[in-house]
Amino acid sequence: MITQSIRVLVLALGLAGCSTLTAPPPSLYVLQPKTTYDTNLPAVGYQLVIQVPDAPQSLDTQRIALARSPTTIDYFAGASWTDRAPVMVQDLLVESFENTRKIVSVGRDTSGLRADYVLLTDLRDFEARYYEGTNKPPQVRVRITAKLIKMPEREIIGGLDAVKVSDAEKNDLDGIVAAFGEATGNAMKMIVQWTLRTTPPMKP
Repeated sequence: MITQSIRVLVLALGLAGCSTLTAPPPSLYVLQPKTTYDTNLPAVGYQLVIQVPDAPQSLDTQRIALARSPTTIDYFAGASWTDRAPVMVQDLLVESFENTRKIVSVGRDTSGLRADYVLLTDLRDFEARYYEGTNKPPQVRVRITAKLIKMPEREIIGGLDAVKVSDAEKNDLDGIVAAFGEATGNAMKMIVQWTLRTTPPMKP
């Protein structure tokens, strides 16, 4: 009887292992930095450090968030970002600033860059909203608040609340990620242009 029980247990563990090994990996999605800006952006002569955005636990994940109501958060099955959402947003901000070609140097808080200014951000919203039901494409909402800190005084010289939304054209992951890209890109553009216009321009 004991031998038979052991055999059943081993068979069950073997089947569970096979199921794990054959499960398909999640599809990975990545967003692109902003590349287009107003033509009259000023050039600045300082070094900027961008910290990883603060985010609630529900958004501090690689999983792609969705909301069916203002009080619930869920995630798409079988799909993930290539990194945790706050880290991905930090990378996108760094690259978006670089793409302006209007700043001397910009880097992450781990880059060892001597900061003249520090950009602090909070990732408040980063989800696809199905408030009108799951039978139609969702609206993606991205909200990033920003504070610009002058160093070494640690003086707050300005703040911004960048809120952008984009309607997904299709109710599938490709369409939803495209809406994430549009909303995030527009928020990036808003933050980058505000930062460059808030700080002193480069002296001629």
